[in-house]
Amino acid sequence: MISPTSKPLNVAIVGCGLIGKKRAQVLAADPESRLCAAADPDMACAEALRTEICGHKEGRDGPAWPAVCADWRETLARAKPDAVIIATPNKFSAAIATGAAALGMHVLCEKPLGRNISESKEMAAAAERHHVVLKTGFNHRHHPAVYKARELAASGAIGPVYFIRCVYGHGGRPGYEKEWRASRDVCGGGEMLDQGVHVVDLFRWFLGEFDEAYGIAPTFYWNMEVEDNAFALFRTAKGQVAQMHTSWTQWKNRFAFEIYGEAGYLIVNGLGGSYGTETLTIGKRPIKRNSAPIYLGGVPEEETIVFDWPDQSWELEWKEFKAAIREKREPLGSGRDGLEANRMIAAVYLSAKENRPVKLAEISGDRR
Repeated sequence: MISPTSKPLNVAIVGCGLIGKKRAQVLAADPESRLCAAADPDMACAEALRTEICGHKEGRDGPAWPAVCADWRETLARAKPDAVIIATPNKFSAAIATGAAALGMHVLCEKPLGRNISESKEMAAAAERHHVVLKTGFNHRHHPAVYKARELAASGAIGPVYFIRCVYGHGGRPGYEKEWRASRDVCGGGEMLDQGVHVVDLFRWFLGEFDEAYGIAPTFYWNMEVEDNAFALFRTAKGQVAQMHTSWTQWKNRFAFEIYGEAGYLIVNGLGGSYGTETLTIGKRPIKRNSAPIYLGGVPEEETIVFDWPDQSWELEWKEFKAAIREKREPLGSGRDGLEANRMIAAVYLSAKENRPVKLAEISGDRR
């Protein structure tokens, strides 16, 4: 562990909106990290982040007071941070990540890792070439119910896993069709690259690599050029199945992630806040033990664990990023994980376009 007396990790944030502020709040609470700079084309936004996070500190003209710039290139050149957090719209991620890597800076890039697999590859290659850590912002792996479910599934608590299904969505807000998420050029896609990318990452984390995808990506309600819903099926080479529905017409926020195996199931509901209290239900089938277990009929025995404390996933993800830098290893939710999540999404887009199952091996570049 980094000692309290060691030099803190100097961090620049590029993109000072909602997620940038979440990341900055984590930095402000971490004695091992220091926000040294913030960049946003909207200088008022950057100034607001600096004031909100650091305004209470003494010495505004000293080293504790972060610099703010409109241009990320100027920010990195002036501040020379050890690491960069990218919390911009998707269109700008690749240029910032590759630029930071070329300067020897570690990168935590909010999901998705670029607008498509071509940008993901570019970012991963730059990190490898310059020997820096690249992490994709997959904080859902660090939600306690999800993390515990992964531990249980990996330990064989519900036997061999047969299938996973997930529903994840919200209902947007008035004017949602005019926001940057509605632009194909800015985002690369719609709801699938917004919330769906978290889902496919969790699918890979639980089941490993997938072989085939089939899906549709309609736009039901919002007057926009990207999908507001996505329905997808993925299959591994072993025949395991993962089913996803992500939606911007869910109207009431919902997250439900279910893992079913031979011996029972694991069900995660909620993410805290507007998604409801986070819980993990562990279901175990009745069993008779002889030389080999025999599963009986009847209702499984259930245990529900309630995680009713504030969301700590952002802090835990930051801790993992710092550990990966210190230990010179790939982080949980790596650049490669971001790339493979984009490959799965690209396969669904191609499947929706051509109305056929798509082998993930077909997806070598930007097929959107």
